[in-house]
Amino acid sequence: MSTEPQLDMEAIEQAREDIDHPLWELFMRFGEGNRRWFIVGVLASIGSRFFSLIPPVFLGVAIDAIFGEQPFTLPFVPTAWLPNSEMEQFWFAVAGMAIAMVGQAILIFVRASSLNLFSHRVKHEARTATYQQMQRLDMDFFNEVQTGELMSILSNDVNRLEKFLNDGMNSLFRLLVMVVGIGGLLLAINWQLALVALLPVPLVAGFTYLFIKTIQPKYAEVRSTVGAVNSRLENNLGGIQVIKSSTTESYESDRVEDVSREYFDANWDAIRTRIKFFPGLRVLAGLGFVITFLIGGLWVISGPPGPFSGELRTGMFVVFILYTQRFVWPMSQFGQIINMYQRARASSERIFGLMNEPNRVDEDLDAPDLTVTDGRVAYDDVAFRYEDRETQESGAADPILENIDCTVEGGETLALVGPTGAGKSTVLKLLLRMYDVDDGEIRIDGQNVRDVTLRSLRDSIGYVSQDTFLFYGSVAENIRYGTFDADREAVIEAAKMAEAHEFIENLPDGYDTEVGERGVKLSGGQRQRLSIARAILKDPDILVLDEATSDVDTETEMLIQRSIDELADDRTTFAI
Repeated sequence: MSTEPQLDMEAIEQAREDIDHPLWELFMRFGEGNRRWFIVGVLASIGSRFFSLIPPVFLGVAIDAIFGEQPFTLPFVPTAWLPNSEMEQFWFAVAGMAIAMVGQAILIFVRASSLNLFSHRVKHEARTATYQQMQRLDMDFFNEVQTGELMSILSNDVNRLEKFLNDGMNSLFRLLVMVVGIGGLLLAINWQLALVALLPVPLVAGFTYLFIKTIQPKYAEVRSTVGAVNSRLENNLGGIQVIKSSTTESYESDRVEDVSREYFDANWDAIRTRIKFFPGLRVLAGLGFVITFLIGGLWVISGPPGPFSGELRTGMFVVFILYTQRFVWPMSQFGQIINMYQRARASSERIFGLMNEPNRVDEDLDAPDLTVTDGRVAYDDVAFRYEDRETQESGAADPILENIDCTVEGGETLALVGPTGAGKSTVLKLLLRMYDVDDGEIRIDGQNVRDVTLRSLRDSIGYVSQDTFLFYGSVAENIRYGTFDADREAVIEAAKMAEAHEFIENLPDGYDTEVGERGVKLSGGQRQRLSIARAILKDPDILVLDEATSDVDTETEMLIQRSIDELADDRTTFAI
């Protein structure tokens, strides 16, 4: 089995447990501006199912009146409104069936359009809101949770919600209309035989309740294992070069096989429960149809059997059988609806688990913007420790930084030197509030960084990391990232200062060259120079250089250092 550590999702799991009705929460949170489409879709669904019930009634009445010489009557329609002659009755029945079918077709179109629009808008809003919430979370969260797990929530879970809100909700209302409408018509035609036809309903309800209780935890496990599979695949694809150079293909194949097997086992467990339930539900629903046909057939042939009484005409018996068959079908589909609901519920729990995840880097909504005058930065007795979710309350984690006291005057440069793992990068990430200090304060021109808006704080700081990240897009787009209103000339000037202009001009399309995913088409030194150009273009008040020239050759480093010296000449600079 894999030695992969278990994914730390305790906070998300706890948030899931705090949500009693996740789909209702979803509807209330994201459906507010789209409820009119939902209401239109529901009414159209109800109307289309109502029209679908009309043709069998006309058929049964026509058979009895025209071919069986019985009175021409329709349920719930006064006799005075109905024609008297056979031909008039015949054409009346034809017109009634035609109008019902056309009306049904129109309402099906309205229903499909409205519910599709509603479900896709909710999907869009849920995905964007969840992503926005995820962006607000602190870096500790991203250190603990794998990217594939988050991708599974933003993609698979959100898509599953859309499927239920469209197909599942349509099927649910179709079921309700067919059961209530057909049940009412059956009772109006022959209440005694209707009781026989409705006999399976309580059995189906009990059987379905048992299924819900059994399947719900299984689907939650399936969604969790999907996240683990996505995490492993995303991790391996990102590290494919290391895998190949280390000849660990077999080892990684085993690890993928392990997480895939866990997903297979969880999914197959849910599938086995589901495939046992559906046939049983069909048997219960079909049992009512068979008994109804048996008793009704004997009734028409030889009169009311046993305790039954009254007359059952041939046409009405045909109607009864048609309705009973239509009644059986939605009853058998009830399991599919419950299945979709349980999957959607598990997905919505994961979505709200992420959305309700607390952010440990708090921001006061009324906080003022940072105002940088001199650029004076002071660390006052700062302490920090990395805490996982278990040690957060107890404070059991060992401190990474303690008693950090230093002051950098505006325009000065402070170099941080020390061995790997000493906490140099962490010191500067605290300045940007990627994490919050546990003790002490960090101030910029006398303003505590925790008392100002995050946006103004980070806008004032240019950060060049040792781990250079480029987005999929062109060279110019990556330099301009974060300073989107910069013109072409400014981009080129920033590239020249970062000693990147020459190699950019030699690329196939110059500044319009696509860099590939994470800048894979460029060398490490080239990526780092683009990152420096990005910081230069930002023209920040405070500059943070985290081993900014670690991936360039000595000659290029000297050239870049000269540009950095010019850039840092009139601003506060931290350099690792």
